[in-house]
Amino acid sequence: MVTPVDVSTALSAQGYLPDEGISTAVFLAMTLRRPLLLEGEAGVGKTELAKSLAAATGGELIRLQCYEGIDAAQAVYDWDYAKQLLHLRAAEATGESQQMTADALESELYGERFLIKRALLRAIEPTEGPPPVLLIDEVDRADDEFEAYLLEILSDFQVTVPEVGVFSTDRPPLVVLTSNRTRDVHDALKRRCLYHWVEHPGFDREVAIVKLRVPGIEDGLAKQVAAAVEGLRELNLYKPPGVAETIDWATALGRLGAKELDNTMVANTLGAVLKYREDHQRVEQHGIGEVVKQAIEKGLLHA
Repeated sequence: MVTPVDVSTALSAQGYLPDEGISTAVFLAMTLRRPLLLEGEAGVGKTELAKSLAAATGGELIRLQCYEGIDAAQAVYDWDYAKQLLHLRAAEATGESQQMTADALESELYGERFLIKRALLRAIEPTEGPPPVLLIDEVDRADDEFEAYLLEILSDFQVTVPEVGVFSTDRPPLVVLTSNRTRDVHDALKRRCLYHWVEHPGFDREVAIVKLRVPGIEDGLAKQVAAAVEGLRELNLYKPPGVAETIDWATALGRLGAKELDNTMVANTLGAVLKYREDHQRVEQHGIGEVVKQAIEKGLLHA
């Protein structure tokens, strides 16, 4: 992949249809070897982009799911205490421990064979073949302290394990960080990364995504679903539906044998696209019939 157009072609072959901005951002991240921070509302395809990038490059996808309280033991490395204990008991049972000094025994217990390599350490291990794609998902859910530690690793792409040594790589992974912006990511981390805000796709692109991800769907139904979701996003919902919900809704309607939207079908399947009671109530107040009417009109307009 040597140009943004090549990036777009490669991602499209994996079922991900990027716009020009996304293709360019990915191209620059690969060319400049810089982490790519993707921000946007949930469901716009940030995580899916990293998965498709791994499939397109042939690199292993290594995913670190962030959450409040995550620390180095969950993200970088830990020790396999159960395995260490079994080794110690085996050494005692065979009498091997009696022939070793305490320092030698401790050195054995804290060797690399007992090291549990978590996502960040695995990502910087030397590997053959394409470099892995490191997905640091929902970094905005992590604490400030972990974010600072993450910044250090992404700056040098090396990890020091005191008992073992330094792990580093000459070919750093392709790093994709995602954020739903539940809080602002620290400026220092943003400066380390290339940045791209991921919008909801436009109508035509969303129709194309639905037709790609829901094989066999009627063209008219795909347009009506995309139009209906676009209309729902304009209703100031608590949780506007993302592309993932559009695909889920289209899939559900296809399984039910729907050929086009109607009031009953929308009312019965709205749970596939809206996941909060308050949003259901807002749509009901707006009028399901109005949502269907606008969707059908827009679908016909683009027929």
